[in-house]
Amino acid sequence: MATRPALAPRFGRLKRRFATLATATALGLLLSPAQADDRALREALDAARQQQWSRIDAAAIDGHVLEGYVEYHRLKARLPAAEPAEVLAFIERHQDSPLAGWMRNQAIGQYGEAGLPGRLLAVSAGAPEGTERQCYYYAALLDRDPEEATRGGLTLWHAGRSQPDACDPLFSALRARGVIGDGETWERLMLAWKAGESGLAGYLGRQLGSDWQPALDAYERVRGDYAAIADVAPRLGDHPATPGLVSAAMHGLTRADTATALDTWQRLAPRLTLGDERRQGIERDLAFYSLVREIPANRAWVDATLPRLATGDLLELRVRVALGEQDWRGVRDWIALMPDDTRGDSRWQYWQGRALAQLGDPQGAQAAYARAAEGRSFFAFAAADRLDRPYALSEERHHYSEAQRREVAQWPVVRRTEALRRIDEPGLANSEWLGAVASADGETARRLADYAASQGWHAELVQTTIAGRMWDALAWRFPAAYRDSFRRWGADAGVDAYLLMAIARRESAYNPHALSPAGARGLMQLMPGTATLVSRRLGIADPGPYGVLEPELNIRLGSAYIGEMLERYSGNRLAAAAAYNAGPGRVDRWLRDAPREFDLFVESIPFRETRAYVQAIMTYRVIFESLANGGESRGIALLSASEANGRYDTSLLARQ
Repeated sequence: MATRPALAPRFGRLKRRFATLATATALGLLLSPAQADDRALREALDAARQQQWSRIDAAAIDGHVLEGYVEYHRLKARLPAAEPAEVLAFIERHQDSPLAGWMRNQAIGQYGEAGLPGRLLAVSAGAPEGTERQCYYYAALLDRDPEEATRGGLTLWHAGRSQPDACDPLFSALRARGVIGDGETWERLMLAWKAGESGLAGYLGRQLGSDWQPALDAYERVRGDYAAIADVAPRLGDHPATPGLVSAAMHGLTRADTATALDTWQRLAPRLTLGDERRQGIERDLAFYSLVREIPANRAWVDATLPRLATGDLLELRVRVALGEQDWRGVRDWIALMPDDTRGDSRWQYWQGRALAQLGDPQGAQAAYARAAEGRSFFAFAAADRLDRPYALSEERHHYSEAQRREVAQWPVVRRTEALRRIDEPGLANSEWLGAVASADGETARRLADYAASQGWHAELVQTTIAGRMWDALAWRFPAAYRDSFRRWGADAGVDAYLLMAIARRESAYNPHALSPAGARGLMQLMPGTATLVSRRLGIADPGPYGVLEPELNIRLGSAYIGEMLERYSGNRLAAAAAYNAGPGRVDRWLRDAPREFDLFVESIPFRETRAYVQAIMTYRVIFESLANGGESRGIALLSASEANGRYDTSLLARQ
């Protein structure tokens, strides 16, 4: 008798399932148990998102691996009324899933909005992500830990843009406690000015006391004429507003007129007390824009100042200027000043070798090339070519048995990921998978990567190697995804399949649904307009913005387009890859003033993104071909003879 109440729900559940099966059989739609469970879960999840609880058949999804997703929406809908204990219990049950973090964030946000600081702190686990939640968190923490709340609140305050309304109670409390005063308000006003947020700057100015009126008058003068800071700052004198005003005005003047900015700074600097951090910030700005804009009048000051600033990014820029001028002594000397971690990069060791060779030190050049060739990059491979040695791939391979893969298949995160894929929730599936990789130890992450490889999850596999920092696991980082399609359409367009694979790997990391902020789509990131033009030239129907996402068609169109670029640049892959990324019009212009040699051409590309893109494409192509060759790079070349020895100028243009 005691067992009957426990059996009753099970009996009812079975009865409903038999009824479902009978209906499906009558319709000729008999599903497997797994398919039926997934369909029920899919329907329940859709209902939960719409808070239509009466549509959910709890018995049909009982025990499903994704049941927690429905539970998540149910509990979220009850916030902020739900007790912290319920939230914490949910987090504990789902601690190996993104659901735990999502629920914590939901609770913090809703408890904060409802003004329930005790509940918020009960479910928090330190400062949360997101500005709004951080404002709620630090406001709740003001009485419990005022020191931490003050630090966090000031960090949020020092922003040049408006913060969410959720931050207002925190900022008001910090004002009432004297933490945010006129000095802090002025600093934020300067940040808003630099960010172009005139509305916020005006609001902050109205919060200042009468003692700050001279500073506001100075700000109004300089706001319309940055160069006026040369007269305004000395008049303002040692007012606490002076350092911030000078820093913000010099930032604007440097961007607007770098030559005038340097002249202004040289007159002002000896007369001001700014502090080292502000001075260095102003001088870094001046050095950067002087180099980027190639202002000859500023060169002597830049060269005298750089050794004192000694930042890797500025020294890299200075070396690139020296390379553009083919000032080999300067290349050598500026590289020598780089921080150790920057100077040791294969790129800069390669250029050190080039400089030493040009300066008549072949032994030093060989040593620098040897150091460069230890890496796995465009310039590392170029250095290996100069030494006539194979490329150092440094590949790391891992092998797991089918029995081990079956074990991984039973891990909860894998079961959830596969179920989410089955019900067409790729975003949630990706969150589950990458969340597991990010929190896994090295061996666990490698087993997940192996499983993704075994399932042909190419995009997930690449992302797994990134999240797991598996830089030497080349077979996983560069899977031969869509290989047959690349071979087919590469042959049709007269393009090397390995080059196509390299482009797709760089462009989308094999995500066929990839969509860039600019609107490029699919595996090979084609703009809809480009896809239309290429389709027309091929004599096929325009795929439209969604049809271009279809992998086979995307590969066909991308192959044809890079084929056109290769034809345009006489088969030169460096120029063609640059055009694929930045557009042929720009590459045509760059070739008019380009250095004659391949390495100088690559380094002279003015767009950082395109410069990195060209190097990556050629490096990836070598890796793909080497992997197809059993991991052996002998006989594989980074560049063809014409690419390595030819001229990089308008003679590359096949159509002029």
